[in-house]
Amino acid sequence: MAKTRISISLEQEQAERIKEHSEWAGMDVSAYLVHAATRQMTESDAIEEQFAGVDALIAQAEAEALELPEEPAVTAEELTEQERREVEAAIGLVYGEDRRGVRPGHAA
Repeated sequence: MAKTRISISLEQEQAERIKEHSEWAGMDVSAYLVHAATRQMTESDAIEEQFAGVDALIAQAEAEALELPEEPAVTAEELTEQERREVEAAIGLVYGEDRRGVRPGHAA
């Protein structure tokens, strides 16, 4: 099989570390870099394969969500006091609160 040359640019310190590691592994720099890249690609492919089912479910849910009818917006005035407290608590979980109980970006 014909080989292809790829040129890379890196800092001197990185080049020295790669050379040291390749020597320790008993490989020349090219073989070491090919081995490292191949290993990374194999790992990435395995991760993608592992999450393919979840990604498909997310895509399906997003597509189904686009088909849902739009619900009328509810204003704060239409909420009960209990519902308002629950909304505020949920927002606090998402955005956090400082020691005074104030969410970032909101006046005290």
